Amino acid sequence: MSTQLNPYLAFRGQAREAMTFYQSVFGGQLEIMTFADQGGMGMPDDEVDQVMHSALSVSDTVQLMGSDVPSHMEGDLHNGRHALSGDDVDTLRGWFDALATGGTVNVPLEKAPWGDWFGDLEDRYGVGWMVNISGAAEG
Repeated sequence: MSTQLNPYLAFRGQAREAMTFYQSVFGGQLEIMTFADQGGMGMPDDEVDQVMHSALSVSDTVQLMGSDVPSHMEGDLHNGRHALSGDDVDTLRGWFDALATGGTVNVPLEKAPWGDWFGDLEDRYGVGWMVNISGAAEG
């Protein structure tokens, strides 16, 4: 049996929109389950259609999960920083550019001192992403 690490993102009423956006970036199969799908789970009427759980399966090694945090669960949401890395130049550049749309690029995707290409951004949902393209990624 293999082991996999799956980032799990938290949103306040934006999970469906955000996960659909991530599907447009990464591709893959998106499955969404709402609180209503599970009988409401005691949620207020205006929150039962929010996302209880979602999973975006991009490949055997890339899966992103997310949900809406109910209003009765107060506090800040901490989605951390997520690193995308490898040597597939076109895929990683495409992901960086798509994630940056409507977000903030903190470090442009460019040649880094260690020889790889590196960029850092916060997407339109406040989620942090770092992209590192290893090897001789030209241009």
